[in-house]
Amino acid sequence: MAVKVYIVYYSMYGHVEQLARQIKRGAESVQGVEAKLWQVPETLPNGVLHKLNAPPKSDVPIIEPDMLNEADGLIFGFPTRFGMMAAQFMDFLDKTGPLWLQQDLVGKPAGLFYSTGSQGGGQETTPLTAITMLAHHGMIYVPIGYTFGHCMFEMEEVKGGSPYGAGTYAGDGTRQVSEIELLQAFHQGNILASITKKLKDSA
Repeated sequence: MAVKVYIVYYSMYGHVEQLARQIKRGAESVQGVEAKLWQVPETLPNGVLHKLNAPPKSDVPIIEPDMLNEADGLIFGFPTRFGMMAAQFMDFLDKTGPLWLQQDLVGKPAGLFYSTGSQGGGQETTPLTAITMLAHHGMIYVPIGYTFGHCMFEMEEVKGGSPYGAGTYAGDGTRQVSEIELLQAFHQGNILASITKKLKDSA
């Protein structure tokens, strides 16, 4: 049976979704892995989204909390709000209580990726505060560490991401995800999928 990796995300302006699509490609570069994109539900009214100049959502399907149990590995992505994950994603996680009660996610490898509005906006605090969710569910946190090689030490251009996971800077929403950030996302997908496959094959 194929190894299933779910990339579950919330994206307001599309930056997190761009990373998610690259993570999917990276995961599918591992033989025997099937990766699927999922969005969590929006919680803001359309009128508010319009005032925020948020573009329409893509056609990526909406996930329900109980569907997380279908995956062998999970990667969660979200923008930052005050140095933590956006409320839309937290709202989704708040509905995973039944999974927690049954310990359905215990032992599943999981990674994190994110976007922030500025260089001091939470590229490290966002994943650090999100790790508590993984811990309470008993999931196995899989960071990328420094496996991205010399690109982790890039100093000539603005680059999101950290050893905790792939990342990007959205700025006011107009900055586009850079090539090096997309490469890091691809790499994260490959790392998470490889480890997920090893764990499933050894079970």
